[in-house]
Amino acid sequence: MKTKKILTFSRYCEFAFVAGCAFTSFSMALPAFAQDDHQGAVSALGRLQPQGGVIRVGIPSIPEAISGSMLAVLHVKEGDSVEAGELLAVTDAFAVLSARVKQAQAEQQTAIRAAEAGQSQADEACVLADVAKREADRRVRLLEQKLASEEETEMAQGQAQATAASCTAANAHARVAEAEIEVAAARVEVAQAELERARIKAPFSGRILDVLAQPGEFIGAEGLLELGRVDKMYAVAEVYETDIRNVKIGQKATVTSDALPHALSGRVELIRHMVLKQDVTGTDPAADKDARIIEVEILLDDPEAAASLTHLQVEIIIDA
Repeated sequence: MKTKKILTFSRYCEFAFVAGCAFTSFSMALPAFAQDDHQGAVSALGRLQPQGGVIRVGIPSIPEAISGSMLAVLHVKEGDSVEAGELLAVTDAFAVLSARVKQAQAEQQTAIRAAEAGQSQADEACVLADVAKREADRRVRLLEQKLASEEETEMAQGQAQATAASCTAANAHARVAEAEIEVAAARVEVAQAELERARIKAPFSGRILDVLAQPGEFIGAEGLLELGRVDKMYAVAEVYETDIRNVKIGQKATVTSDALPHALSGRVELIRHMVLKQDVTGTDPAADKDARIIEVEILLDDPEAAASLTHLQVEIIIDA
């Protein structure tokens, strides 16, 4: 009888233990966002990301790269910090476009020489026109003095008119040649602009987070590399739509993860205006995978601690 009581008590302890574990699992299975164990604080899962998210740098949209381009030279590697405008890579279109620049520059020089020649011809024509006019005027005076015939005078006047017309036409051609110089200069600018687009440059200062192609590989719609502004890091909390009323701009927040060296502090900077499906989920199989959430961006006070952990899943507590 005594043994039976002991067994009964043992089963009771076992039942209590199992029930306690079940209660703990149930509590953990409840959405973290809905718990209110920090005096009204809102808890949420989230992720780390640089300011503006991760930007995928692609290749320029030039006719030669309409369906992609081959990577010729890569100047950076994963983890490098780059400045805005820094050269990242060069595509295989660079050689062709360099040749086009040289061609356009040669055409510009040809246009300049043609304009110079045209202006010289115009100057010559106008000098002859001036001489012819003076001769015609002299003939008119001689005619008045009965020292020249009317026929000679008319011929001189006709020659003066013809050379004057030649001067006008030559000047017009010279102006056309001058305009050709401007057209050629514009072609050079276009060719140089296209050449620059064969050079892939950093759109802003940041860190290379991932390299998607190596020299000799084809760069398509997936782009060349991923770049992030890690000087400002954010924790993006996925807050249940029912709890968003408790979140305000400026509230303090704490971000934790086993991968972080210590808990990070920050402040709510942005509450987005769209309700989305939950993206970050925990390991608990009982968690609601179809939860509706609103993303809240929290600017971290210490970006360096999170700069190398983009997309890390974190736990976030937003103070009331």
